[in-house]
Amino acid sequence: MVGDSTAFGQVLTIVDRVKDNKATVLIQGESGTGKELVARAIHYSGKYSKGPFIAVNCGAIPENLQEAEMFGYIKGAFTGADQNRNGFFQAASGGTLFLDEIGNACLDVQAKLLRALQEKEITKVGSRTSEKVDLRVVAATNMDLSEEIKKKSFREDLYYRLTVVEIKVPPLRERKSDIPLLVDRFLQKYGMEYRDRLLRMDSEALKILERYSWPGNIRELENVVQRAVIMADGPIGVKDLPDFLKYEIEFPEEELMPLRDMERQYIKRVLLYAEGNKTKAAKILKISRKTLRDKLD
Repeated sequence: MVGDSTAFGQVLTIVDRVKDNKATVLIQGESGTGKELVARAIHYSGKYSKGPFIAVNCGAIPENLQEAEMFGYIKGAFTGADQNRNGFFQAASGGTLFLDEIGNACLDVQAKLLRALQEKEITKVGSRTSEKVDLRVVAATNMDLSEEIKKKSFREDLYYRLTVVEIKVPPLRERKSDIPLLVDRFLQKYGMEYRDRLLRMDSEALKILERYSWPGNIRELENVVQRAVIMADGPIGVKDLPDFLKYEIEFPEEELMPLRDMERQYIKRVLLYAEGNKTKAAKILKISRKTLRDKLD
């Protein structure tokens, strides 16, 4: 985990607080912010690190298979169940079960997850016997679960059970001071992987990366650096960046504004030039005096 910004420091503080206990944690953040990395930091930096870390993408499992995959099943429970099989909960025993995209878990599975968290026990599909489980559950989502609760697609009681500890991972645009550190890390990683040597990025290219808003967050930044390592012949410069970033040179983000604001500024300039004469200003703008008056209003 790389970063020394204040926003990221708050994440590290909470990770340090929860690493040595089994409190349930909910990690929230936009796609690409590194939520799984935070979950792994909680697991591997604490005293339970010798146990398994099992990562499950709830959004990648079809609804009709979620319960069987999560809790296991017994032979004959359904067509194709030709043997007993453990689920993710049993696989993570003694360690951490990371439930990514928890908002995509179906309501039936949510009910069983709630029981598993409350009672520390699960029941396999097709079985009437429950069994105890001993593990830490860390969940993550890029959804607004409060909105999903209003839509009745996520259980409110499960939400409160998951948020014993809540970690909000900031988007990259809110921790831009971490970009040089992240770039260095990715240059080390891909420089050695593709070129067998360390690479560096010049200051002009780095400034462009620091200016961009990164809607895809750290994942997008990593992809850009990886591509630049592949494309560069020597030190990485502006020429090695994707075209959409090169446009930042001509149109810096901080200079962009809504069309309405740009129009307002231009009308003010024309009025100054016309010394306040609205008829003259309207003629320069090629609009009627009434239209100008409406815009001024």
